[in-house]
Amino acid sequence: MFVAFHELPATARVWIYQASRPLTDAELTAVQPALQQFSEAWTSHGRTLRASAEFRHRQFLILGLDEAVADASGCSIDASVRFVRELEARLGLSLLAKEELAFLTPDGQVQLVPRRELKQAVASGVLRPDSPYFDNTVAQRGALETAWPAPAATTWLARYFAGN
Repeated sequence: MFVAFHELPATARVWIYQASRPLTDAELTAVQPALQQFSEAWTSHGRTLRASAEFRHRQFLILGLDEAVADASGCSIDASVRFVRELEARLGLSLLAKEELAFLTPDGQVQLVPRRELKQAVASGVLRPDSPYFDNTVAQRGALETAWPAPAATTWLARYFAGN
């Protein structure tokens, strides 16, 4: 069953998919019914899941699931990945690629940095220890709300700032 994202408990499991580009207003509006339909129809072993789906910062698809109602099964996770692939095809972008890291710029825009350019971005000062980093491995809604994005130096990226 679909619920508004903010109605999921802090312990709800989340999956974050980063888009290769920001979505336009028209795309966000057009995809909204599909997000709600997927959440409404998402099941695990025939059990209805209490779920939600939304885009944030125009660039991140977030699926949320209240596992206190029912856990995600392998089949339900496979169904979510199929849905994400359908969105990729519909929108003409990538949501499953992991080659780029996302940061929030001072003007509120999402900046993507290819992993292979990370050291140079730190060395040149483009990325700083306090640069807000979108750690897409966040697994619970509570952490999503309180620590996403987080200062880069407080995440696994800290090693890139050691000695700077």
